[in-house]
This record gives sequence, C-alpha cells and structure tokens, in this order.
Amino acid sequence: MHIKDIEIKWLGHSGFLIKNSKTIYIDPYNIKETDEKADIILLTHSHYDHCSFADIEKIVQEGTKIIIPADCQSKITRFEESIEMEIVESGRELSLGNMKLAVLPAYNIDKHFHSKDEGWVGYLIKIGNVLIYHAGDTDIIPEMQKLTGYRQSGKEFVALLPIGGRFTMDVEEAVEAAKIIKPTLAIPMHYASIIGTKSDAEEFVELCKKEGINALILEKS
Repeated sequence: MHIKDIEIKWLGHSGFLIKNSKTIYIDPYNIKETDEKADIILLTHSHYDHCSFADIEKIVQEGTKIIIPADCQSKITRFEESIEMEIVESGRELSLGNMKLAVLPAYNIDKHFHSKDEGWVGYLIKIGNVLIYHAGDTDIIPEMQKLTGYRQSGKEFVALLPIGGRFTMDVEEAVEAAKIIKPTLAIPMHYASIIGTKSDAEEFVELCKKEGINALILEKS
C-alpha cells in the first residue's frame, strides 16, 4: 500500500518494509530472498522472531544502518559486511536523512515475556507528514497516551499493532490501544506465523471500524 509517497509492505509476523528515498526494514522474519537491500533496519528486541540473523543476512549490505536495543548486539556483530550499528533505548530520538525516529518503550504489563526491565522498544518513524508507529511486542501501556495528539496534528498516522495474544495484546486489547492512539489507519501484525490467525486480523478490522477507526489488513508480500 502507499500513503503519499511512502510504500508500506507487510512481510509477515511483525516484519515490515517501508520505502521512500530509503529502504527500511522492521523486524524481518521468515522473509523471502530479495534484491531490495536495506539502507536501515530497525529491530525491536532480541527474540528470534524479531532479531533473526538469517533474515537480516538476506537484506544487509555494505553501509546498512542497524538500530537495536542493547541485547541484539551479539547477533548483529557477526555480519561480514561493514554495517553501522546504533544501540538505542527508549526516549532516544535520531535524525536519519529525511527521516526522524523516536524510540518508544514496548513491554508486557501482566505477562513475563517482555519485561519492562529488558528495555525493549517500538519505533515512531516520521517522514514528512507521515508517521508510522511500530508498537513492538507490547501490551497496552501508559506511554501510549503520549501518541494521542498525532491524529490532531494533520499528519497521516499509521499504527502497526500486535494482535496475536499470549505474548502481546490480543485482538480486543489492540482495539483498545487503537482507541487510545487514534491513528488515521491501524494495521494488525504479529499473527499468522507463531501465534494468531487471519481471522483474528479480520476481527480486529471489524471491531476497529465499529469504533470509528480506519483499519486494514495488508496481504503478506
């Protein structure tokens, strides 16, 4: 799909490809072999389905910038290519050419899989008048309240929200998160691979629309 001059592709699970003047990957996992090499790779945390050496190896090239929380470092240092690695934590903001990046927290409230103490993250990508929030593996967290104002800013605001349950928000919780965030478009992720189904994504879209929230399922690329 395209939003203004930005292309967004869902690669399955929590993986996305975002393209404008740069080729940006987020959490690639079980992706196809591709000629679209990465200028920038964003990783949310070190779990194998988000920080996958085998998948990053398919897209890395000389000079790729890989942005990671600290515990991904041991995997990322294994590449033969000369990459640029940046370790980040919640609260950081970076400027990457025409893209600005805010690093946000991602964690579980009442589950042990993604402890707040781990320092794992989501990302808010800002390119022109388009904002893309990749929530990472998270529950509904208080920090989401800070995202509320973007709907009123006149920008296109896309929220990529996990719906699979168990490790993250389930469908109903993701809808509640969307009600807090108020994106112009909500897109479900973290399903149809390890946990969650296409019917979960369909339910998410249906419930969002009942709440007056625009939502869309992206077909896997």
